Order: sequence, then C-alpha cells, then structure tokens
Amino acid sequence: MMQFSFCSQIVTSPEALIIPIAQQPDTDAVLSRIADQTGVAVEFIKNDFKAELKEVHILYAKEGQKSKRIFLLGLGEKVRSIDIINAFRSFIFKRKSNLPVHLGISFLHQNAPKNLAEWTEAAVNGLLLGMYDIGLYKTEKKEKSTTTDLSTVSIGIFAEKQFEKNIEAAIARGKATAETQLEIFDLVNAPANKKTPQTLAEWALHSGKKYGYSVKIFDKEGIESLGLHALLAVNRGSETPPTFIVMEYKPEGEPVKKIGLVGKGVTFDTGGLSIKPSSNMHYMKSDMGGAAAVMGVMELAAKLKMPFHLFGVVPATENSVDAMSIRPGDVIGSYHGKTIEVIDTDAEGRLILADGLCYVVRHFEPDILIDLATLTGSCIRTFGYYAGGLFSNNDDLATRISDACEKTGERLWRLPLWDDYKKELKSDVADIKNFSGSPAAGAITAAKFLEEFIETHPAWAHMDIAGVAVSDSEFSSQKSATAFGVRLLIAYMESLKDNTPS
Repeated sequence: MMQFSFCSQIVTSPEALIIPIAQQPDTDAVLSRIADQTGVAVEFIKNDFKAELKEVHILYAKEGQKSKRIFLLGLGEKVRSIDIINAFRSFIFKRKSNLPVHLGISFLHQNAPKNLAEWTEAAVNGLLLGMYDIGLYKTEKKEKSTTTDLSTVSIGIFAEKQFEKNIEAAIARGKATAETQLEIFDLVNAPANKKTPQTLAEWALHSGKKYGYSVKIFDKEGIESLGLHALLAVNRGSETPPTFIVMEYKPEGEPVKKIGLVGKGVTFDTGGLSIKPSSNMHYMKSDMGGAAAVMGVMELAAKLKMPFHLFGVVPATENSVDAMSIRPGDVIGSYHGKTIEVIDTDAEGRLILADGLCYVVRHFEPDILIDLATLTGSCIRTFGYYAGGLFSNNDDLATRISDACEKTGERLWRLPLWDDYKKELKSDVADIKNFSGSPAAGAITAAKFLEEFIETHPAWAHMDIAGVAVSDSEFSSQKSATAFGVRLLIAYMESLKDNTPS
C-alpha cells in the first residue's frame, strides 16, 4: 500500500509532481507561475492544457542535477469530490506499472481551495482506488519487473503549514475509505462460485473482529427458528444454504442516532423459474451490491469511530432453478406474518428484504431505517446507469440523503410512494403479491411492497441501486463494482452529527 505524508514545502524534490488544477478564473495565473518555475513558455502550456477533467499534460524540468516530471492534472470546471477521485484514479490506473518511488501532489498554488481537506481526501482515495486489479483469478500475472511495487511508493502532499492537521486527518480518512471500497470491489466482482452466502458471512465475521463490531450469523437452522419464511422460500432452489448476517456497531459515547441498515444479499440471481434472459445474466453475480454497501458502511463507520449505533442486516441467498424452487402462483409466509403471492420469482430481492426490514424494526427499534438493493430493471430503464432511485416516507431523511448524493457524486433521485400504487399489489389469494404484473412503475411498486413490512416506521428510505452498483468504466472491459452507497451513507451520517442539514 502506498505511504502518504504531509510536507509544508518542496525541499526534497520528488521524482514526479502532480499539480491538480481546476478550470477557474485564476487558472492562467497558475499556469504562468508554473511556466516561470519550469522555464517552459506559458503560451505552450496554455495551448496544450485546458484543465479539463482527467486531462494530463507532462512538463519536464531540471532542478540542480536532477530531472523530474511535472504532471498537470485537470479537474474540470465544477470540482466535486467524485471528479477529484476519478481524476486521480485514472491517473494512477494508467501509470501504476511505472510509477516513480517518490511522488508528490502540490497544492501550493492559488487555484487550490482554502479548505484542502476535501481535495486531499478525494485525491488519496482516488490514488488508492487506481491500484485496483480486477484480475483476481487470472493465472497469468504481469511480470514483477514491469509492475511497480506499490508498497515502496511514497507520496508527499505539499501544502501550507497551517493545513497540516486537516490534511493529515484527510489522508487517514481517504485511506480508510479506499481500503474498504477495495474490499467491496473484490466482493461484488467475485463470481458466484467463489462467493456464496457463507462467503459474505465470513467476510463480516473477519471485518467485525478486526475493527471492533459484533457479528452474529444465523445458518439455515437458525433462519428457520427465527421464522424468516420469505428468505427460506427464495433459497429453496439452491444447493447452497442461506445465511442471515446481523452486525452491530456501538460507539464509545452516547450515540447521535440508532440507524438500521438492510442490504439485499443475492449472491447470484437466475430469476428462478421466471428465468432471466442469458445475455446479461453473468452480471447477476453482483446482485448482492446492496449487501456489500451495508457491510462496507459498517466497517468504515467502525474504522472512523463514528458516533452512531448501527445495525446492519444482510439476508443472503442464491436465487436458483431446481425442482424445489418456488413457483409463480405459490403463496409463502414472511417474518412479518403477512402471506405473499409470488407472481414473479425474479422479484425475489424484495422478498428477502421484507424479512430483513421487519427483523430490524422489531429487534432494534432504530430511529432511522435504510435499505439498499439492486432491485429492479425498471429503475435502470428510468435513470440508465447514472443514478439510482430513492424512496422515503420522511422528507427530512430524503433531503439529507439527497444532499449527501450531491456531496459525494453518488446520485439518487427521489420517486413517489403514493398510496395510489398499492392497488397494483392486491392479491386475491394472499395478503399481498410480490409483483404487479405490469411493465409500468416497477421500481415504485417494489418500494410499495417493501413499505408493507416496515411496521409503519416513520423514517425509512429505500435505495434502488440496480444501475449504479456496477458500471462501465475505463478500469475494466466489462461492468465492474463501484462500491456505491459506502461514501454516500457515511456522508449522510456526517450530516446528522450537529443535527443541521448537510
């Protein structure tokens, strides 16, 4: 892992220096100063570098007897934390095979903001994410001679002395966040034969032991004794038994809030007897993206010692095809007690979430209840791969989450929970059906289904992250994990600390 340090001035010049620059009114003045220091004509720099997002321009300079490279890194016009993360991640990803041992990031210019903590945290986060190697199971590895040993790379953050404490804290936070995100990448990207419900349970146990939060795992027998009938019904077609993962983090002092988190943990989704088309079924290994987000938030909150009492619950199972699989038209039970008519076995995520949500409400009585799930194709058809859907019965909760979305760049858009949609879930033979049968408003009716199992909790939010848990990017040839939800929920909780809007 890279080593980071704060430096108040560039005394020992690094082999390469990154200067992040935003498109601002003072950009020309910054470039003129760089021209003076490097001896390169400012007209050349201005012609070749526009500070567009992810743009990189290399200058070569001589300092004494040493030559060095200066990378001008564009951050674009509207600089958000996600843009800084992506710019630095892209920079490292493209150059990690030949990085210099000593690398510097200079904020010693007037283009940088007065509060450098956000830029620093995002830069550190992006640099570490850029190290990620998706080829977990490749037998042919790159030759060591052509790959930089990243544990030997040291990065100095150059800024004015007055920012030292803030920057050191930002470095630590950026590292902690990235390290958890990298683990979530591995979980979500892993194929289903390498990632079972038991794998998720083992990950949670290891993380809880390492970072000091409690984890209890219910196996199939324990799930039966609890009466999680909807989870058991979804699992019937799988040879791999389910797990029910219950995590709890307690802060040292009086908690600001008690927050319950529930994540959909379907480690592979065939659709069951309502089987999915084959064209994109291989991506269903990532149908536990909501579970991964909840697990990541639990770990990161514990690492950051956040002042919240957190409960994280993950109902985990495969949704497979077998003679024992539930069938369209079957009526099943639930932890809540409601009976459910299964119209579509591919609407299984809401079934296991129903058990998880009700369990959290009854056992922990949280002040705030949030679930995350890669739930509906309807949400993807609405937003594409740029945002997820947000549903909430509490305006303050929805507003704070939306503010956190803007802060982190992990976007959700609020959709209605009007009772007009309840009639879409009316069943003739059971208390409720799991699917309306209509191609319209699928994300909304899924949220209305979940609402039936929250026991009228007054502060609940549902995040449908089907289109954003994995995405196309320059970092892989197919869709890969984003760790969506981890930074978002941490930012949301930060907004609660002083009980004022973020």
